[in-house]
Parts: sequence; structure tokens; C-alpha cells
Amino acid sequence: MEINKEAILNKTHYGLNIYAYVLRQYYPEIVLSLKGRDCGITRNPFNGGKTTLQINIVDNVARHYDTELTDFKGDIFDFASYHFKTLKEQDLLIKLNEELHLRIGQKNGFYNQEEVVFTEPEPEIVKPKPPVFSYYKKPVTNVVPTKEITLIEVYNLIQGNEFATCTSTLRKIQDIKEARKYKAFNFDYVTFSGAFSKRNDKHLKKHSGLLTIDFDHISNISTLKEELLKDEYFETELLFTSPSGDGLKWIIPIDLTKVKHQDYFKAVANYIQHTYSLEVDGSGKDISRACFLPHDPNVFINPKYL
Repeated sequence: MEINKEAILNKTHYGLNIYAYVLRQYYPEIVLSLKGRDCGITRNPFNGGKTTLQINIVDNVARHYDTELTDFKGDIFDFASYHFKTLKEQDLLIKLNEELHLRIGQKNGFYNQEEVVFTEPEPEIVKPKPPVFSYYKKPVTNVVPTKEITLIEVYNLIQGNEFATCTSTLRKIQDIKEARKYKAFNFDYVTFSGAFSKRNDKHLKKHSGLLTIDFDHISNISTLKEELLKDEYFETELLFTSPSGDGLKWIIPIDLTKVKHQDYFKAVANYIQHTYSLEVDGSGKDISRACFLPHDPNVFINPKYL
């Protein structure tokens, strides 16, 4: 096997093992813990040991940036070059192969098979707990939740056949008022943004950290879906076609330690307007916003929960 970037990334968990190796040369006590695609913030030996180094995985490559040094950013090979002080790319790859005992390109004496490789221990991968929120049985006039439910459970319900009949029936109704009435009385629903004792913003028990963005009357749903899944600023938690069949429900995470729910919604709506030239349903600003659950065999859930 040739010593190249792809081979090294394959043997070092996207390059995270290299970060762990380099950081331990300066701080033996450091342990990287991967949660989803994020390792969090740790000490940066190239910024005076300050806790300013952010490491995460982007497009299957471990990358970093410094919260203070705007120019200090790149992938694992850029980071390793600071430590090994190697300018030529191939020299750096050879050095990594040797230092981490990857044995890329080496063969043993029997059957010309590659030797067993012993690398740095992989970072601990912590499976995140799925968000929890309230579930309500039809009709929409029922404002007392039946139970609390997780994002994974909703994903399974939407992907399954429980709502297939009502979804199919709704999409055959031509009259807008009749369709709206049918949906209100025949679909179970959830409040993605939180758990409530009663569906009202004043009766919120706990926010889920989720925000629902509603796209209505979309001409090309598959194209928009692909664009949202590749969005560079917002990570998709759940994405599915609306009950009517001509819209999308985009569930994204929000950080309420920095901005209030309503302000976050306004910012996201403004971003979508400028980025995708689309208007979003303004009801997303309500924490207790009801979201009907349809049948969608192609529903997307963030793989970190599976």
C-alpha cells in the first residue's frame, strides 16, 4: 500500500489519532473524546498552551482552528507539520507512518500479507443522547401531551407505516380548506422544541435544543433537501417531507446559551432568505409550535444517533 494521505487517514480514525499523538508529546494528560463530529476545545501547544484549539471532523477529515488565532486553521497534516517541522508533504507522511507505527507499505514474510497494525488508541466515541420532546395524539385541538418521545422514536414512526394511510389520503384532497381540516383531525403531532405539560409556551418544562424550519410549496424538494444536508452552518438533526407532500420540515440544533429561541429563529430565517432565496413559515418562532407527523420512507436523521 502506498504511503499517502488517504491511507494514513484510514488508519488513524480520520486523523484524530495523529492529533492525540502530537498533543500527548506536550501534554501527556490530554485525552481526546469524540462526540458526534466534535472533540471540543483543548490546549494548543502552538498558542502558548491556551485552551483554544477546536478539533472536529469535516468531510471525513479531522480539522482544527484556534478560537484566538484566526490564521491558525487547517487539517491534521497542517497541524502535524507544526510539530515535525516538515515542509515537504511526502516527508511528513513518511514521518507519520514511522512515528505512529502505521506500517503502511510494509509486508510480512508469509503470503505477502500486510502485518497487523498497532496504532494509537482511537478517541472515545460517545453516542449522543437524542433530544426529547412532547408527543400528542390527534386531533390538534388536544393540547395535553400523551408522552415524551425521542428524536429516534419519531424517525422510526415517520419511516414506518403508521401514518401512511392518512398521508396518502391528505395528498389526494384538492380543496385547501378541506385538506387543512383533515390534517388537523387525523395526524398525531409533536412539539420538536420541547417537552410541555400543556401545549403553550408558558407551560414549557424543558427546551429540547431543536428548532423547526418549515418550507412550504417547494417546486423541487429533492434539490432543496440535498442543499440543506450540505449546509455549511447548520447540522441537520431530522429532515422529512411535510404531510402535504410539497414542503420540507428541517429540524436543526440551536444553542440557547447564546441566543433566545425567537431570536435564533429570526436569524435562521434571515439566513435562509439570503442563502436559498426562500421564505420560511413564521410559526417556527413559537416554542410550542405543533408539527404533524407524516409518512416519509426517505426521512433523514443525523447518523450520530444511529
